[in-house]
Amino acid sequence: MHVEEKQQKVNNAKKANKKQRRCLAIMKSDCQVSSSDDPTLYLAILNVGLSNGLTEECLLQAAAATGGSVAQVVMMPGKSYCFLVCASLEDSQLIYLGMHNISTIGQQGAVAYLSYVKELPAVAEKNNWDKPLPSGLLVISDFVSEEEESTLLKAISDDGRTSEATGTLKHRKVKHFGYEFLYGTNNVDSSKPLEQSIPSACDILWPRLKDSASSWDWNTPDQLTVNEYEPGHGIPPHVDTHSAFFDPILSLSLQSDVVMDFRRGDEQVQVRLPRRSLLIMSGEARYDWTHGIRPKHIDVVPSGFGGLTTQTRGKRTSLTFRRLRKGPCDCSYPTLCDTRQTKVPQEITASLAAQAVTLEQQNVHEVYDKIADHFSETRHTPWPQVAEFLDSFDAQSVVLDIGCGNGKYLGCNTNLLAIGCDRAQGLLSVGRRKGQNVFRCDCLNVPVRSSSIDGCISIAVIHHLATTERRLVALMEMARVLRPGGRALVYVWAKDQRKNDKKSAYLRQNKAVNKERTTEQQQRQKQHQELEQQLPNNTPLPVHTNRTEFQQQDVLVPWKTKDEHNTTYLRYYHVFEEEELENLVSQLSEVQLIKSYYDQGNHCVIFEKISKNSV
Repeated sequence: MHVEEKQQKVNNAKKANKKQRRCLAIMKSDCQVSSSDDPTLYLAILNVGLSNGLTEECLLQAAAATGGSVAQVVMMPGKSYCFLVCASLEDSQLIYLGMHNISTIGQQGAVAYLSYVKELPAVAEKNNWDKPLPSGLLVISDFVSEEEESTLLKAISDDGRTSEATGTLKHRKVKHFGYEFLYGTNNVDSSKPLEQSIPSACDILWPRLKDSASSWDWNTPDQLTVNEYEPGHGIPPHVDTHSAFFDPILSLSLQSDVVMDFRRGDEQVQVRLPRRSLLIMSGEARYDWTHGIRPKHIDVVPSGFGGLTTQTRGKRTSLTFRRLRKGPCDCSYPTLCDTRQTKVPQEITASLAAQAVTLEQQNVHEVYDKIADHFSETRHTPWPQVAEFLDSFDAQSVVLDIGCGNGKYLGCNTNLLAIGCDRAQGLLSVGRRKGQNVFRCDCLNVPVRSSSIDGCISIAVIHHLATTERRLVALMEMARVLRPGGRALVYVWAKDQRKNDKKSAYLRQNKAVNKERTTEQQQRQKQHQELEQQLPNNTPLPVHTNRTEFQQQDVLVPWKTKDEHNTTYLRYYHVFEEEELENLVSQLSEVQLIKSYYDQGNHCVIFEKISKNSV
């Protein structure tokens, strides 16, 4: 062997040892497993696992190629390592020598690094798939044949109304039959039936559904929504509006498997929906649990060996069948019921429109004037992505902060001419004490010359406006003051305070739930008893329980002072559904949406003003 080849082997061995030690250190700190210099029955695969797409089948195939036998595979949810339990010490040595720094496994063809370990991690025994399904949830496998699947796909592709909102539904293509499902409200307009009824090809489903669920007083559905999902796409957690649809709701999965998450408070259950299966949500599962699909390319699913493995998603088409209720809901699940919580949504909307000015004066402007000092003490650290936006402007640019509060963003970039405005005198006085350029005005009427500002920010402001029309006017004012080429950044509270199953900072601060395990429903009931408040025309708004999930869009959010009186004030909020803010921006003339994103429980957009000549 040449000297160069020998040296190359030595170098490769050193690199492998270095990578092995680094991966071993990560695993040890993560799950407190001790490595062993001597062979044991337990082998750790240090650098490949469920999080980077390794399947149990792929791992067993690589182990079998060494001639060693495996008694058990232990895959760790969300981890880039996993474990093998070997049949004997001899098998363990064969697998180690045949795979370590030799075998390429996983989607990326990664070279595997192995280590003997003394024991398996204690958390390896936990399996979220062992949880019972929510009451009323049923998955019927092979509900249609492959031939029927092809027939259904052809039927829905030949007809149907494509949603007008498809251009803004980033995660999927949508078609509607019978009635158009309205995203943002999870409802339909029962007065506007579509010409296209549910395709007759679906008629094969109803007789076998009666056979599978004879206990229901089943009627043929009159509304169908077809969603086409590309790999990596999903839907946020939601519940179909109670007053809009009868029980049950059906969803037929075609073309690909997927995993759906069901959640109620801190309870969470993962449900695998195989290709050609029918999901039936009734009773508790339909009314009292949210359901959603995480945007992922790979799902972690139970394996045929009693453990976990991964499954790559393909293109999936879902057919969701509903029957319109056309009246209030009479269910016994008040937590997510729009009828029980807020009467009928149309009544609330009409009341808010009639009382918007009074509501904002009473439950926004007067409240912030009273809590200004305490509020300012809690608002001192700029959010990183807002600061990044401000840093993107050239030196000497003029930037206006509409709803500047205590002015925490006015000093982010000292190279800018930063000006702030707000309605609350108490908050403006804080900015004046700092020597900031601030003035008082309403965000619906900003006394600034048109086309004069390089940049504009509005952070946590327009969600205090009580109607869609008023929120749109606020955005129009931002667009008006921008010069052509000027950009604006807008933040609003999101109704969904989780993203990719991660809680926002707002939810993570709920010490009562985290420590005492008090249920959200119990907290809500207690707070409603203490703080129930009504609008002037006797239309109730729900009082939100701080640090919990939002159940409605229009709510009163408490603020408790820390003075000797411990007074509680109620602030009005309209929390935004996904893509609701983008839809408002799309109604602005001479404006182009540059970016939209989710940041710690907020929906955010950046838009740019374009010249009339470029429209």
